[in-house]
Amino acid sequence: MLFACALLLGAAPAPPRRIVSLNLCADQYLLALADPGQIAALTSLARDRRMSAGAARADHVPISKGSAEDVLMLRPDLLLAAPGRRRETMAQLRGRDIATLDVKPAESYADVVAQIRAVAAAVGHPARGEALIASMDARLARLPRAAGRGRVAAYYQRRGFLTGTGTLVDELMARVGLVNLAAKLGKPALASVSLEEMALARPDLLIVETDSDRVVDQGTELLHHPILDPIPRLHLPQAWTVCGGPAYVLAAEQLVRELRAVKPRR
Repeated sequence: MLFACALLLGAAPAPPRRIVSLNLCADQYLLALADPGQIAALTSLARDRRMSAGAARADHVPISKGSAEDVLMLRPDLLLAAPGRRRETMAQLRGRDIATLDVKPAESYADVVAQIRAVAAAVGHPARGEALIASMDARLARLPRAAGRGRVAAYYQRRGFLTGTGTLVDELMARVGLVNLAAKLGKPALASVSLEEMALARPDLLIVETDSDRVVDQGTELLHHPILDPIPRLHLPQAWTVCGGPAYVLAAEQLVRELRAVKPRR
């Protein structure tokens, strides 16, 4: 009734009071845009420093296992989810009086901006979203787009996976003046590339995740093979690239810093 009256009077509806996230990327948008008291629960990965760029702010925020039973016990009035994920939970919640916003994977900075606006509006803080976008735009505008000088870089992950074109990482590389090796090799968004193929491709740079700096399993051991030693490396925390959001700017700034410091390849 109050919502209907607000619409008739031309006022904005009241912001949601209890928001539950079922999406790691939505966690980070909520932490940046919602009031702490609005967040009823985040995902189980929200406090994982390796996966979430917002983990430091999530230490005292409730966590949900993401089952339908958990969600219903939290009595949310807004649910942030991801298309195609947690199908069983979403199927069990179908028909309930819970507003839902899908947060799709961001494949470009334009996607990130659109998601910030969508989440900010949904949580009742559109001005906060515009302020965040303005801050991110300003920081990105200060970065030199030619920092990479057209050098070829490979975003090489554990177990030999190469991140390809049409991805957020691909756009990030182009933003700082790097050419994605995956485009030169005609690889899809994610492809398995052997050590031998990487050595023959001779990229100017490797971009690796910070957690792979030491060998912890067979997946990271591959990245320390001597055949890759001649290729200079740039390092990014996985938490800054697994999702869009404010971490996009952190990743771009880090790449520029490392490009300035990297020694020329002999």
